Amino acid sequence: MADSSTQSIVVGASPERVAAVICDFARYPEWTDAVRRTEVVEEYEDGYASQVRFTLDAGVLADEYVLAYEYAEDISRIEWHLVAPSKMQRSQRGSYDLVGNPDGTTTVTYTLEVELSVGMLGMFRRKAEKMIMDAALKQLKRRVEDTGAAR
Repeated sequence: MADSSTQSIVVGASPERVAAVICDFARYPEWTDAVRRTEVVEEYEDGYASQVRFTLDAGVLADEYVLAYEYAEDISRIEWHLVAPSKMQRSQRGSYDLVGNPDGTTTVTYTLEVELSVGMLGMFRRKAEKMIMDAALKQLKRRVEDTGAAR
């Protein structure tokens, strides 16, 4: 059974801008350290990705997997799950919840639940999850704020 972990960060941009970066899967290799390649496998009629293949290389963790995505109508929630088990994962579920703040920033809450195919002691798994989530949120914040300033 996988445990769920949650972390939040405040990003200096609107929820729409944050969602645009999250949903631009083709550019993930430009700003996420571990993602080597992405491929949108299927799209919904509105153009949002419904399935995305990821090639990940984080040193000790290398994997290729496909995630299925669903979106709230207002894109305030983006959630995903693993389509089929991969070399390293039995299951993965996650979400980004985006809440606009009165000062024009967005609170991004990242929830992730991963069940690995390989055994890992609980304390090491939790530490790895925390490091993955910290990096993902910091890299997202940097990408949104850097590209927002360039616009």
